[in-house]
Amino acid sequence: MVHDKINVVIDYINTVKTRCTYNAAAEALGITAQALKKQLGEPRPEVSWFVSPSSGDPTRYANSDKHPELYRTTRIITSSKVLKRNLDL
Repeated sequence: MVHDKINVVIDYINTVKTRCTYNAAAEALGITAQALKKQLGEPRPEVSWFVSPSSGDPTRYANSDKHPELYRTTRIITSSKVLKRNLDL
C-alpha cells in the first residue's frame, strides 16, 4: 500500500517537474525519510526530484542520474500539506 502511494507521489512530481524534500514526501506518506529513500531504490532521473532541504539536491546522485529538468525552477515542495492536498493522501 505504501509502495502504491509512493508511486503516486513519484508520478505527481514528475508531472509538475518540481523538486520535493524527502521529509515532505515521507510525512505525507506516513513513513520516515530514511524509509522513503530505501523505497526509492537506486538513483535514477525519475526519483531525483526528491531532495535534501539544505542543498536542494538529491542525496548521493551523480549528474547523469539527475533528471535533465531538475533545476528548471527554484521552487521546492517543503510541506507535506501540499502533497496531501494535491494527491488526496
